[in-house]
Amino acid sequence: MKNPQAINITRDQIVMMAVSLLALLIFCYFSGFSLLIPLLMFFFGLHLLFLTKSSPRLFLHLSLLLVLLMFSAHVLMSYVGVSHYYLPIAAVPMLAILLFNNVQLALLMALMSAALSGLILGFDLPETLVFFLGGLAGAYKMRDARTRGVLLTAGVYVAFIQVSCYLLVNPSLNKDMIVYVLKPLAVSGLIAAFVVMATSKLFEVLFGEVTNFTLLELSDSSQPLLKRMVVEAPGSYHHSLIVSNLAEAAADSIGVNALLTRVGAYYHDIGKMVKPEYFTENQMMMGNKHDDLEPSMSRLVILNHVKEGVELARKYKLSQKIIDFIPEHHGTGLIHYFYQKALAEDQAQEVEEENYRYPGPKPQTKETAIVMLADSVEGATRAMDEHTPQKIGDTVRKVINNKFIDGQLDECNLTLREIDTIANTFVRVLGAMYHGRVKYPENKKQ
Repeated sequence: MKNPQAINITRDQIVMMAVSLLALLIFCYFSGFSLLIPLLMFFFGLHLLFLTKSSPRLFLHLSLLLVLLMFSAHVLMSYVGVSHYYLPIAAVPMLAILLFNNVQLALLMALMSAALSGLILGFDLPETLVFFLGGLAGAYKMRDARTRGVLLTAGVYVAFIQVSCYLLVNPSLNKDMIVYVLKPLAVSGLIAAFVVMATSKLFEVLFGEVTNFTLLELSDSSQPLLKRMVVEAPGSYHHSLIVSNLAEAAADSIGVNALLTRVGAYYHDIGKMVKPEYFTENQMMMGNKHDDLEPSMSRLVILNHVKEGVELARKYKLSQKIIDFIPEHHGTGLIHYFYQKALAEDQAQEVEEENYRYPGPKPQTKETAIVMLADSVEGATRAMDEHTPQKIGDTVRKVINNKFIDGQLDECNLTLREIDTIANTFVRVLGAMYHGRVKYPENKKQ
């Protein structure tokens, strides 16, 4: 079983991080900046790699944000007469929460950005704390932001917190303080909001991340892929909608990214558009095409929908975060129906089980694992003859238990408590979906 906390650091990544820190050390030495800056960055990297078990790639991405901030501070120093308080320090933690959706990471970036800017621009400790608290306010306001209007609100929050904190530190208000300190502090909060608004898409593409704004755009039914799916594979589209409702509720119940889970579920079966008639939900009034095929041929058709889905997603330039849902929602699971059919038809020959398994990989995140479970549970409950609460509950737990025993959840870091919570959420949502209705009485006179 793979340890989800293990960090594999390659030699190239070590060299890249070492070269980056050495370059920063040389830059600080010849620029006359404090040599505490590269030391602080070094311990920042140690914390990310060995305490939070983050990837070296994340360290390099966050370091780029901090280096750009330090460069901006260096440029601002060259303009005599311009207040250093105009520097939009809060933009860094705001970008961090928007791109990585991690509150602890945003707190760390607020601390790092305030400390590094303070070392370059010569802020004392109270002033550094002012920018730290301003960055925190902006990051907290940006958490789970789903409209771009929140960015402006976050900028106002930053401005208010920075001005308020400075007045708490220096309560003696005068005209010079208003013009040269309080006004720049307020303006810097608004500048931070505009910087985030202008650069978020750039960093999203550069870092390979996906923001809530992009996810909401992808969830729009007018998206080209979804419009195609409605026409070409309506049954698969309806199935994806149900899976998305199940998966979003389950993701929300255990505190992971519910929006990413929902959008990933929308696109998890787009590969079925290539040959929709070979999948039960799209056959409607026509017969089952697999009745005329050998199990080995049916296996190829089913396996290919994953490959074709990934190719289709890349053709439409979907984010890798969304593409991951396509292969991972099947993992290395067994195509059970055609495997059993092959065993029944080819009793004289040995049928290799591995040939009837999806290529994987297994789910690497909790979000893709939830979509896997929701996809399997939806198909199993739809095939039931009677949808009583007891039978729905038994079926849901049987499906999830089978996935667990088969090792499909080994690499996604789901705990047993979370799996139980997911199962209970599925039972609740499916119970509401298949609720009974009172039969309306007929008017016999008519």
